[in-house]
This record gives sequence, structure tokens and C-alpha cells, in this order.
Amino acid sequence: MFRVLAILIFAAASFAQTAPLTYVPASRLAHLRHGINLSEWFAQVYDPKGYTKEHFETWTTPQDIALIKSAGFDHVRLSVNPQPMMDAMQGQDHGAEYFGYLDAAMKMILDAGLAVQLDMHPDSDFKARLNDDEFVERFADFWRMVARHYSSWDPERVFFEILNEPEMHDPYRWYGVETKLTTAIRQVAPAHTIIASGANWDDDDDMIFLEPLRDPNVIYVFHFYEPHIFTHQSATWGEYYWRWVKGLHYPSSPENAAQVAAGVPEAPDRLYVIRYGQDHWDASRIDAEINQAADWARRNHVPLICNEFGVFRYGADPQDRIRWITDVRTSLERHNIGWAMWDYSGSFGVVTKQNGKATLDEATVRALGLSMP
Repeated sequence: MFRVLAILIFAAASFAQTAPLTYVPASRLAHLRHGINLSEWFAQVYDPKGYTKEHFETWTTPQDIALIKSAGFDHVRLSVNPQPMMDAMQGQDHGAEYFGYLDAAMKMILDAGLAVQLDMHPDSDFKARLNDDEFVERFADFWRMVARHYSSWDPERVFFEILNEPEMHDPYRWYGVETKLTTAIRQVAPAHTIIASGANWDDDDDMIFLEPLRDPNVIYVFHFYEPHIFTHQSATWGEYYWRWVKGLHYPSSPENAAQVAAGVPEAPDRLYVIRYGQDHWDASRIDAEINQAADWARRNHVPLICNEFGVFRYGADPQDRIRWITDVRTSLERHNIGWAMWDYSGSFGVVTKQNGKATLDEATVRALGLSMP
């Protein structure tokens, strides 16, 4: 009897060491059901003038935040490039002015009744430096400072996202880096929920190979743009041949794909387009992909969100884009996965802007299951 008891105790102890126990409050997850990304404000700034006072104060306005709230979104994901902040911290005011702009943005969002994911969203060259242990130490110090700064802000509605799309091909190294960054945050912000990602592009296949962290107050995240050949057609970044792809329909069909492939110069790239047509991408195929991430979360007993999905609006047929958004959003909700669409006013946007005035695209709002104000 005592031998059996000892075995059970040992087994329980082993399980406790290997199986993460989650206690992310349900009230916090309830704030992350229907979100939108705020891009090109504190990250992805392409204006040659860069991160200026004028840009911070005019890119996203109280009217924008009010419009987001009125459409039925419950949170925003605020992309922040850490490099300009780290540079500002070397100045005479140690980054106080920069933090003032970020504080004002965060306060504006929270005062509107929205939650906010504070998303560290650097450029690729910054992420490449995370292969250097010394730079990891610097980034951990930076995160510790940021988390301390916001540690007194409402933990029910302020979430810390460690890093967007780490672009690290070695998942074992990323696990060590993410663990270190999580520890730095947790040292100064014990109550806040952290958002953690997979190693490379935050795709669903990155997610299913992720080992959950030992911190129990963590939400896991993935992005969904599958298949990229449809969602990113005509894009001038990513795969070079995407710029030749235009008019590729969703759901996919062999006939349409063959027509589009004829306009792609290189034979290997034409094959990718033809395969898209043969792969029968539709609502059931999308649901099967998302189910892989949902299964991983269920097996590991951890909460999961999808905080990027969308379609480049300048390549896809508008009706195809709406069908894809509808099918992805419906699948996420079927699996009880909170979401945030990419993005608010950019090239994937839910609004168009002219002379600073934002206009909601009704079809996109309906596809997200929301209502026009």
C-alpha cells in the first residue's frame, strides 16, 4: 500500500512539473473576444519623419477609438516597436517623452472601455539580434522596465504580449528566450496576464510545436492567414511571386487557379497557384486548420487567442475577402477562441480613411459578426 502511495505521489509531482496549471481569470478572457489591431501608430511607421509628436497625436484619435468601441469591438492590440523606445531611453529624459505618448494612447483606449494588448512588434532585424545572448539580456531589461511602468495599470484589461512573430527558426532557443522574457515581466508585474507565442511566424503550426511555459497566468496566441497565397495576393512583401497573383478566388477552384497561374512568370511559382486550386480551400478546410491549434490548447489546458487574421484588400476580390473573413471568424468562435483582426486602417483594414476621417466598411463589420453603429 505504501509503495503504491509513493508511486502516486511521485507521479503527481512529475505531472505538476510537466503539465502547466492555468488560472487566467475568465473575466480577463472575456475582454479578448472581438478585437482589432492598431497598426502604424507605435510600430510599422513608414513616414520618413518617423516617430514624431505629430504622428503620435494624430494617427489614431479619440474619434477612432470611439468608432472601434461603437462597432462592438471589446479590445485593441497596440503594436509597439521597442527599438525607438530603447533609443529614447538613452536620451536626456530617459524616454519620459516617449512614455508620455504611449501612456496617453493606453489611457485613451482604456477610458473608452476597451482592453489593450501591449504588443512588442519590432522589425525583423531587431528579432534577428535575439540570437545574441547579450541582446536578449538587454531586451529582458527593457521588458522589465516597461512591465514595471504599467504594473499599476488595470490587470483585468492590460495584457503584455512578449513578442510578435519572433522569426526564430530554432524553437528550443525561442523557448529559452521566451522563458527569460516572461520571468523579467513577472518579476515586476506579478498580477498581469502575459501573451506568449510560437517560435517563428505565430502560424498555427508554430503553435502546435510550442511547449507551454511554466507560468500559469499566460494566454497563448497564433495568427491565421492560411493560405497566404490567397490572403496576401498582390502583396509586394513576403514571397516575391505574390505580386503576380491577382484575382485568385476563395473558395478555391482548379479552373480559377489555372487562369491566375498563367500570369505568373516562373514555373515553380505557377505550381503553387495551381496547387491552391487543387487543395479545395473552403470553410471546412479552414476549420480543420484552426482545429489543430484548438486541440493543442485543449491538450495542454491553456487559453488560446488568435490576434491576427485578415486579407490584403488590394489583391483579393472584395466578396472573396468577406467570405474568407466570415469563415475564419466563425471557426474561431466555434472553438471558443477570442480574436483580433488585422487591422484597423491599414491595407487589411476594417475602415478606410480620407482626410483623417475613418469610415467603417459595412461588409467587413458584418463578416466579423458585429453591427454597424
